[in-house]
Amino acid sequence: MPIPEDVTGDEIDKDVRQELQSLPKTLAEDVAKNLVMVARLIDEDPEGAYGYSRVALRLASRVAAVREAAGFAAYATQKYGEALAEFRAARRMTGSVELWPVMADCERGLGRPEKALDMAGAPEVHKLDKAGQVEMRLVAAGARRDMGQLDAAIVTLQSPELASNAVQPWTARLRYAYADALLAAGRRGEAREWFAKAVEADRDGSTDASDRLAELDGVEFVDALDESQADETAGDADAKDDD
Repeated sequence: MPIPEDVTGDEIDKDVRQELQSLPKTLAEDVAKNLVMVARLIDEDPEGAYGYSRVALRLASRVAAVREAAGFAAYATQKYGEALAEFRAARRMTGSVELWPVMADCERGLGRPEKALDMAGAPEVHKLDKAGQVEMRLVAAGARRDMGQLDAAIVTLQSPELASNAVQPWTARLRYAYADALLAAGRRGEAREWFAKAVEADRDGSTDASDRLAELDGVEFVDALDESQADETAGDADAKDDD
């Protein structure tokens, strides 16, 4: 797959660059460039990112960072079985538990919420950092919802992290998930309160909490382009009437 000229491979994280030092220099550079493309495209063009990840995988399947990148690219394209296999491979290579929550979410994607809940109660969770534990809580709550256990999902999300007024990288997503679970359970007033709290914490627009809040408040947004086209149509109609 083509690599843009502005991509040098030096953009990758220093830890990944260190991993690639086990490869011949030219090969390491090629792999690095493909990994840069995966990171660049995964949000806006997940299929494109997946394509570059497969190239990197063919070139260096024994590098943990490559297996992890391939896992996230497969995950972004909802290829959950493939993603899970790649994450497991990366974990075997590194011994790290960092990927445990996303592995559990792959189980959800494969229609196995019970397995995700088993993973949420496994000893590996205690080895996760705070961000990882919050992510695991989000996955567990999602699994409960998959099983139709809305009240259990709400309880799962209730935690010191949810109650805290401090804004952390995970705060907006945690508050959003809680609001969404409350709304699904018919607790509209509480849901509105927590969507508002999610908006307060969502400094980078990682959720659509503001849209959900506006929807609850009965606010309708009109697309500016559609409105312009409507005005133009009305103007044409008036011109015909004048004729």
